Amino acid sequence: MRPAFPPWAAATMVLVGHLTASGQTGAEDALQLHIINFNFETVQVTWNAGQHLGTNLTFVYSFTRMKMEKHCSNYLLREGRTAGCVLDAPGDEILSFSLWNGSYPLLTNSLWISNVLKPRLPKDLHFQWRQEALTVTCPDLPYGELLYEVQHRSLFDNEWQAKEETTCNVTIEGLDIEKCYFVRARVKAMESGYGPDTYPSDWSEVAHLQGAQLTDSCQEKMLFPKFVLISGSVVFLIMFLVFLLVWKLRRVKKLLMPSVPDPKFTFPGLFEAHQGNFQEWIKDTQNVTQLDKVEEREQECVLEEAPMVPHPKAETETPMETTIGPLCLQAGDKEPAGDPGQPPCRRPQGDEVLALGSFRFVISDNSYVTL
Repeated sequence: MRPAFPPWAAATMVLVGHLTASGQTGAEDALQLHIINFNFETVQVTWNAGQHLGTNLTFVYSFTRMKMEKHCSNYLLREGRTAGCVLDAPGDEILSFSLWNGSYPLLTNSLWISNVLKPRLPKDLHFQWRQEALTVTCPDLPYGELLYEVQHRSLFDNEWQAKEETTCNVTIEGLDIEKCYFVRARVKAMESGYGPDTYPSDWSEVAHLQGAQLTDSCQEKMLFPKFVLISGSVVFLIMFLVFLLVWKLRRVKKLLMPSVPDPKFTFPGLFEAHQGNFQEWIKDTQNVTQLDKVEEREQECVLEEAPMVPHPKAETETPMETTIGPLCLQAGDKEPAGDPGQPPCRRPQGDEVLALGSFRFVISDNSYVTL
């Protein structure tokens, strides 16, 4: 399409024109131009006047098929001064232009407008689901050597994911039809066909897809109650497990290391009167203990026959009388062996009389006689 005027030649002319217009190499005084070809429909030229700031500059141009130059009829203004010009593009042609300050030319240059192409954004996007794949289609632009880029992301993605095709028929695989996705598209010119100074198109309007249907927006707010519910459940579960663990540990500790009883309740007076001195406490309570033992020993008694000893003088006069009475053992005495058939000794009820010859003894419940 442009065999006689390659892109590098246009870039060289722009650079030469830039230096010629500035007359200096200082960046602060250089006259800078910015040219964009909008989809071969309009060409926008803007400039930074540099040292000519505040001056109304005049833009003169011509295309390849024009026989004579024209003055810009559609200026862009900044603070009341000319800052650019918008031209109607006849197609992929060479733009020759010059910038004047009154009668003094500041810049003269030429370039292919396709070198600064910015395609139109894709329109009329259509979406079609096939299982876990989404196909995005739209009408192709009327010129070639373009890339159609489709980007998508879900509510859980932090970055956009992109896929490119040479036609506006892009299929994205590995999607979940139940999730909500943001989808957008744009068009880029290939560097191999238009050079490195092109611009990508603007992004199309973001579409929201969920359940194979277009929606007004992805309901991000719907995630908030669900998130709170899940978080609350997790926190409750953790607290329950911690409480259960503490309870189990207390039971295990009680099982392995049972609590030691307090001697204060087992030995009354040990700490209050004797400050924990067990020897002093046992001396103070020894008499009570021995008394209890003596009373227990008094219960151990047996019945045995007590023979009457005849008095020498009354041997012929008075017959020997015998009576049966209890002979209780003193502490430390052994119980004599008796007749196995003899009933056990029982304590006399009330007062009993013991006759020994001419002597009689009255025995009470708490008395005993030693022979």
